[in-house]
Amino acid sequence: MPLAKAPIKEKIILGIDPGTSIMGYGLILISGKKITLLQFGVIHLSKYTGHELKLKKIFERVTSIIEEFQPDEMALEAPFFGKNVQSMLKLGRAQGVAMSAALAREIPITEYAPKKIKQSVTGNGNASKEQVAAMLKTLLKIETLPKLLDGTDALAVALCHHFQGGSQQSGNKSWKSFISDNPGRVK
Repeated sequence: MPLAKAPIKEKIILGIDPGTSIMGYGLILISGKKITLLQFGVIHLSKYTGHELKLKKIFERVTSIIEEFQPDEMALEAPFFGKNVQSMLKLGRAQGVAMSAALAREIPITEYAPKKIKQSVTGNGNASKEQVAAMLKTLLKIETLPKLLDGTDALAVALCHHFQGGSQQSGNKSWKSFISDNPGRVK
């Protein structure tokens, strides 16, 4: 009797490139060693007045993406240190709201530094947005690149997460697993 092959594990990764004017998102499906592009794009936020309304729209849109695609993991680009404290605060809030949408559904989250993402995808931590997009065009067989590269940046985050071994190997866990692993640390 022949041995049965183990079923191929599939995983959907949602990548997010946080922003307060434009937020990029990208979804890839990992099936064995095959990587398939599901969708990528941008969430336009500059048309909304008031930071609170932008945060609400980020939460609503990321939640709808999660509901539609049911990702297994989320990866985000960590904000880099900037000179404008107000801009950094707003960017951190945008990232936090996107994370909240995933945490509400117990989706594990991992953050990556911009240089780590570029290094992982192109082999060069100082690659330009255009170089990252060109590499993704080849790797994911994207026919036409969009004008705004925030969506391809988000795809790069998802791909970096896959190349880094995903959340299980990076040590990030859901809050639920943290609580079960550490009952004495939670009150």
